[in-house]
Amino acid sequence: MGRVAEQPDRRQALIRAAFSAIAENGFEGFRLRPIAAAVGIDHSTLHHYFPTKADLIAAVLHHATGQLEGTMRMDLEPAARLRHHLGEIATALTAQPELFIVLDELDRRARRDQSTATTIRDDEQGWRAALATIFEEGVEQRAWSVDLDVDSSVELVIATIKGVRLRPEVAEPVVEQLCGLFSKESGS
Repeated sequence: MGRVAEQPDRRQALIRAAFSAIAENGFEGFRLRPIAAAVGIDHSTLHHYFPTKADLIAAVLHHATGQLEGTMRMDLEPAARLRHHLGEIATALTAQPELFIVLDELDRRARRDQSTATTIRDDEQGWRAALATIFEEGVEQRAWSVDLDVDSSVELVIATIKGVRLRPEVAEPVVEQLCGLFSKESGS
């Protein structure tokens, strides 16, 4: 019985150790043996939890993006929902820099590794769908200051957030400006 309870904890410990390894040293320092050692297990035992390195990388991605899932408030009007969501991310950029270092490292790896690119694309589908819903509802409610293309607006938001990760100190004013581009209140 103790072994069953131990497995999810050990799995999470491996994910946190891999996350830390990427945050501290990028993928250059992402080695399975030290990650396993940090959790107190043998390298071969790590493969019991994550059969491949790609599986561990996918788990790190889900761990990282899971920390941002609570930023989407469905009880707000579209413009307020967008502002809240992006404001929370902007705040997290300065409060949790390691989170965005890891996400940036994953995006960089995805440029050279198809498995990571697919994992990121699959993981981002939920974010894209949530943003598309905000923009579609805003179009229906005439909440935006301009006629907008939903898909392009989603990509603009994602590109802006991914870009501002490089300069977290400007995240809040950039997000405010981005939200203002869509908002009727700021646009009139």
